[in-house]
Amino acid sequence: QLQLVESGGGLVQPGGSLRLACAASGGSLDYYGIGWFRQAPGKEREGVACISSNGGNSDYADSVKGRFTISRDFAKNTVYLQMNTLKPEDTAVYYCAARFQGYSDYVPHLLYPADFGYWGQGTQVTVSS
Repeated sequence: QLQLVESGGGLVQPGGSLRLACAASGGSLDYYGIGWFRQAPGKEREGVACISSNGGNSDYADSVKGRFTISRDFAKNTVYLQMNTLKPEDTAVYYCAARFQGYSDYVPHLLYPADFGYWGQGTQVTVSS
């Protein structure tokens, strides 16, 4: 059974950076598209970034384009979300999720979290001065 564990969240000042990690156990992420989602209190869950299983393609929400970068380290079985120039509106619990799709360049849809069969427990990101 694939298990995902997020880490790297915390408190950061506006304009700062954080790198989130999504580490997998119980299986190889090589065959999974990965998405990062976030949910702020009182708001709907929002897709932030997705990457194909082969790492060749990615997609981002308009709100984070140019600031966030999703990447994967196959050797470490881990996917990262580098977040730069953070804003207070980025404050949320961040979740990673995996979608089984074989080894391909297909990028899962940010708008379809139901496509993802495996989810981590989330990590809190707070952007505040």
